[in-house]
Amino acid sequence: MVTFSQLIPALQTAIGPVILISGIGLLILSMTNRYGRIIDRSRLLSIALTHAEERPARAIRAQLTIMWQRAHLVRLSILLASMSALVAAVLIIVIFFSALLNLESAWIVGATFIISMLCLIVSLVVFIIDINRSLSALKLEIEGDPDHMHESFINSEK
Repeated sequence: MVTFSQLIPALQTAIGPVILISGIGLLILSMTNRYGRIIDRSRLLSIALTHAEERPARAIRAQLTIMWQRAHLVRLSILLASMSALVAAVLIIVIFFSALLNLESAWIVGATFIISMLCLIVSLVVFIIDINRSLSALKLEIEGDPDHMHESFINSEK
């Protein structure tokens, strides 16, 4: 039987993954906000497309294509960050079961931590790709209708 004093090192070890989960939660919050903005912007572009003439319609379709790609990228980033948090939670459980059952499971703990970090790293790389992709949409908008961009910028400043 494991005593409480024997569980204290497991509790101390589990603090790292708990902090990791908290940080990942903040990243996911940021990503979901970005995802929502992409969806909202896509809806506005779709409405604008129904009222647009041929030349502006091509630019709007190109922007919608980029928005579609970006939505997929951010969704993938959210999925990978969520997987990282999930694996970190599994890591906490592994740490406690190892302490409770007196198992020497350093390779399981190490592998679980590495999987969590790999998911997080890929999530952040995909998120950076989305940020770069957003510049393509901005470039299309600026090149598409400079007068409209100037007018919308002035209205946003009010």
